[in-house]
Amino acid sequence: MKAQKSAPLLVALLCLPSALVAQTIPGGFAIDAEVHKLMDSTHAKGMAVAVIDHGKVGYVHSYGVRNAKGDPLTTDTVMYGASLTKTVFAYTVMQLVDQGKLNLDTPIAADLDKPLPTYGPDPVFPDKYGPYKDLADDPRWKTITPRMCLNHTTGFSNFWFIEPDQKLHIHFDPGTHFSYSGEGFILLQFAIEHGRKAQGLGLDVGDLTKANFDRLGMTRTNLTWINGQSLNHDPNVADGWNDQGEPKPHDKRSKVRAAGSMNTTITDLSKFTAALVRGDGLSPAARGEITRPVFHIATSGQFPPFLPDLPPAQQRKDLYAGLGVILFNGPQGHGFFKGGHDGQTANTMICLETSQRCVLILSNDVRSEAGFADLVHFILGNTGVPYDWEYGDHAGKS
Repeated sequence: MKAQKSAPLLVALLCLPSALVAQTIPGGFAIDAEVHKLMDSTHAKGMAVAVIDHGKVGYVHSYGVRNAKGDPLTTDTVMYGASLTKTVFAYTVMQLVDQGKLNLDTPIAADLDKPLPTYGPDPVFPDKYGPYKDLADDPRWKTITPRMCLNHTTGFSNFWFIEPDQKLHIHFDPGTHFSYSGEGFILLQFAIEHGRKAQGLGLDVGDLTKANFDRLGMTRTNLTWINGQSLNHDPNVADGWNDQGEPKPHDKRSKVRAAGSMNTTITDLSKFTAALVRGDGLSPAARGEITRPVFHIATSGQFPPFLPDLPPAQQRKDLYAGLGVILFNGPQGHGFFKGGHDGQTANTMICLETSQRCVLILSNDVRSEAGFADLVHFILGNTGVPYDWEYGDHAGKS
């Protein structure tokens, strides 16, 4: 009887598309061995890895050292989150959408009390209102929406200060092209913090994100460096190493910047990653918007900015900009990912929607990035993550 009852289930499993059959996640000892192999091959000094399975944190471990003195990097070491901040911010924005305080497709001009170019710069605090006066002669700013800010289609460069004239410019009609831009995230932060209080804006993004960190038990995560100290005023903070193997101090951001100011730990950020893939804290509609394929990416790579679109036959058909993440389809179904990088930091988050499986990697040594694709492939199997688009020659497997 048992065999007869289980036969329909067995037939159903055999009939499932292979794309939806996930591989067994390796055990902790096997993951440890693979990470040590990666660190040996890249000469990386420190890494931390978390694995989420069916929306729950199943494995968290740290490896190597956190500074040139050789102090160990632990699962509670404060590390620089870099551009993974963007994903945390997008999640927070969608809570405001749930609350009716923002509409993804209403131009931010409607959220402000006066035209954007008339804000600042403040004579006493020149950074307070940003570079928006530079847009006075370009009315296209009026068409920029929160969705465009979150999916990198504003037309801005990555940051205004890397422009040759150090001024903010709109390089293409907003909403028509993908070009990675932290500046778009900062504009949306500005709209939230300086928007109309009558519609529930005028909110501090640092406070909004901290409410989520508190709710999720992320006790050592913040979007600013508090009083020049780690979150608990202890020395368990990661310095880093650049691509030449030279030690560099921890990147201490004193201002909340939605594009990348987060300090966190592998323990903390694994909790957020699990909540994100489950949809915890958001309505199904809001969670769905984060990974809804609205804007197709047709470029050959994420960088440099303003790449032309590839000919249609060469474009990856499944590559889309989500909200604070990049979307793809692979052998295990739909997925999303986000990286974070600076001169001494390499981070990545990869999630598969059907199995609610994710791999989160934080590293305080940028050289480790060359081995990320192979490590993710080892843990999750063939996912289809477009690492060739993100990393180019260092793509490895996906």
